[in-house]
Amino acid sequence: MSPQALPAPPLSAEHADALRRLTDGLDGAGLWWLSGYAAGLASRSAAPTAQAPAAQSEVATGNRLTIVYGSQTGNARRVAERLAADVEHGGLTVRLLSADAYPVRELKHEHHLYLVISTQGDGDPPDDARDLYAFLTGKRAPKLPQLHYAVLGLGDSSYPQFCAIGQTLDARLAELGATRMFDRGDADLDIDTVATPWRQQALAAAREALKPSATVTPLRPPSAAVPAYDRDRPFAAELLVDQRITAGGSDRDIRHFELSLEDAGLHYEPGDALGVWPRNAPELVDEVLSTLALDGDAAVAHGGDELPLREWLGARRELTRLARPLLAAHAERAGDATLTALLAPERNAELARWTGDRQVIDLLREAPAAWPADALVAALRPLTPRLYSIASSRKAVGDEAHLTIAHVDYLHGEARRFGVASHFLAAAGEGAPIPVYLERNERFRLPADPARDVIMIGPGTGVAPFRGFLQERVAIGASGRNWLFFGNPHFRSDFLYQLEWQRALKSGQLHRIDLAFSRDRVDARGAAPESAAAPRKTYVQHRIRERGRELYAWLEGGAHLYVCGAIAMGKDVHTALLDVIATHGGRDPEAAGEYLDSLQQEGRYARDTY
Repeated sequence: MSPQALPAPPLSAEHADALRRLTDGLDGAGLWWLSGYAAGLASRSAAPTAQAPAAQSEVATGNRLTIVYGSQTGNARRVAERLAADVEHGGLTVRLLSADAYPVRELKHEHHLYLVISTQGDGDPPDDARDLYAFLTGKRAPKLPQLHYAVLGLGDSSYPQFCAIGQTLDARLAELGATRMFDRGDADLDIDTVATPWRQQALAAAREALKPSATVTPLRPPSAAVPAYDRDRPFAAELLVDQRITAGGSDRDIRHFELSLEDAGLHYEPGDALGVWPRNAPELVDEVLSTLALDGDAAVAHGGDELPLREWLGARRELTRLARPLLAAHAERAGDATLTALLAPERNAELARWTGDRQVIDLLREAPAAWPADALVAALRPLTPRLYSIASSRKAVGDEAHLTIAHVDYLHGEARRFGVASHFLAAAGEGAPIPVYLERNERFRLPADPARDVIMIGPGTGVAPFRGFLQERVAIGASGRNWLFFGNPHFRSDFLYQLEWQRALKSGQLHRIDLAFSRDRVDARGAAPESAAAPRKTYVQHRIRERGRELYAWLEGGAHLYVCGAIAMGKDVHTALLDVIATHGGRDPEAAGEYLDSLQQEGRYARDTY
């Protein structure tokens, strides 16, 4: 049913009207997220009553499946949504919650739980699952003899700690006395290869464990509009602008792209990301074919599709990142003992360095081996979309989305190598169609109260969403103050959107800006150092500590804090924030951590790291 046709709810007229306005225009993903968020709020606020005895609660819980997901880029959320829909259509009672909306105190009463969770970087939980992960792995986790569970982990085998979070939580739940319903799944970037059979097994197990209910409440209205374009059906956005925004003296080629979303129906909010489906460069495909002496026109059947090998390599297979499964398969074909030894678990750090600047073609050249076309297609990972924070507000730019992207372009030996998506965009040319889709990020939103101050920390291309934040705040006339921390190597060549920030500062739209140019020969005060031979490198975390007193005062006044950029930077900034809170808040390290945790739980500390 449509939001306008909802049955009379137990709400006041004012709240019912607010609900209709809130749900109007939300797509399926938004409605699913809202349902889980509301369920979590309801669980937190529900008070025990004499009319709801524990025995009745346990019976209801025992016949319900809870699905919890922890997702950084949306993949775990999508898998969990599909599973919840399957279970619901099977007539079973199910609730779907993001990890940050799940009330952990309910875990000791839970009887059936499916956990779908990703691993970020080198073994970190996704931001929305940090609290749940800390609770489950900490001393406060309860014994769970009544719980039956299953875990699906998502990850990237390019990283040493592949699916580490799913593996840790799977083992921890068993340690707490829970019963594993079936084996954990560890899904690589070709998610469906593992996720689809895992979902089928999960549905069968749920049907066996739970009784069908005649009064299942749909998790979303049956008539919820399905967006015309999504990850599996991207929109062909016209590339309107491709502009380099680093000066010629920079060793970084950072581009500002503008794409038309006219007629797409992709209504993004500041903080959302745009997914780009790239193609591998034709020159790279030719190099792979030539090195392996394969015919690009040869038809190859795989996974129900039959395509020319050149098309598989151009549009369907990952050629710019090396993953452990391919390395292992190639080492066996090449009979390369050195490469095989490098795959030993204790050499993970060395392997990460070795693969850091190598692509598939470099592996093929350095350790020659024969690959039949069908075996090569099967061994290579599927090409996946790349997500980029949107650097604009629709209120300022209309039916466009702007992106800030570093063009990955480097030498490996004497060979020139590129990043797949950044080069796809940089080589496309204005007017070219770019396949895109919208990836919402509900955890990275401006405060609902426009009078709140915001602190934005975004070095390098991490500044992208904050350009959109400021455009949005200006457009709605937000009265709260705006403070930006930005860093890059050099002031003269790498100050991204310099004129825009300076105009905003002069006009009063941006209230503070603190800059850190790490390779300029200046000290923390902007003066020439006494020893020019070894100037200090200044990063945004140094500026945070220097401005600690004011920053802490802003936080105490209710400011919202945002961090965007590389994972390593995010960790350094987090440490600097802990130092600031401990120093200027008079707290010990543990209390400082609790302060930051409380900000995150309140939605006042959000990170978007990659």
